[in-house]
Amino acid sequence: QVQPVESGGGSVQAGGSLRLSCAVTGNTYGYNYFGWFRQTPGRAREGVAVIEKSGDTSYYADSAQGRFTISRDHTKRTVDLQMNRLNAEDTGRYYCAVARYITQGRELQESWFSLWGRGTQVTVSS
Repeated sequence: QVQPVESGGGSVQAGGSLRLSCAVTGNTYGYNYFGWFRQTPGRAREGVAVIEKSGDTSYYADSAQGRFTISRDHTKRTVDLQMNRLNAEDTGRYYCAVARYITQGRELQESWFSLWGRGTQVTVSS
C-alpha cells in the first residue's frame, strides 16, 4: 500500500527557508501526481503545489509561486518542497498526498488526492 511520510518541518524566522520531504513507500503504479497541502486551525486544507510523477510538470498555488519549489527525487523516492522567503502566513501543518488524476488549470482540490501522510508542522515567526 502506498504511504506518504513527511519530514523536515520546524520553526524558522520570517524570511528564512525550510525543505520538506515526503517519502512515498509502496507500489505507486496508477498514482500519477504528488502534492503538498497545508492547514491551519479553523481553515480548510489549502493546496500548495503538485508535481506529476515523472517530475516534468508542476503546478503551484498563487501563494507559493516564486517562493516554493516542488521536486521529485527518483532515487530516494521522495517528493520535496523547498520553501524560501517564508512568512507568518506560511505557518501550518503540511501534508503530502497522492492522486491518480488531477484537472490541470484548476485550483488544487483536496478531493483529488486519496492517500495522505500525517503531516509535519511548519512555524514561521515574525
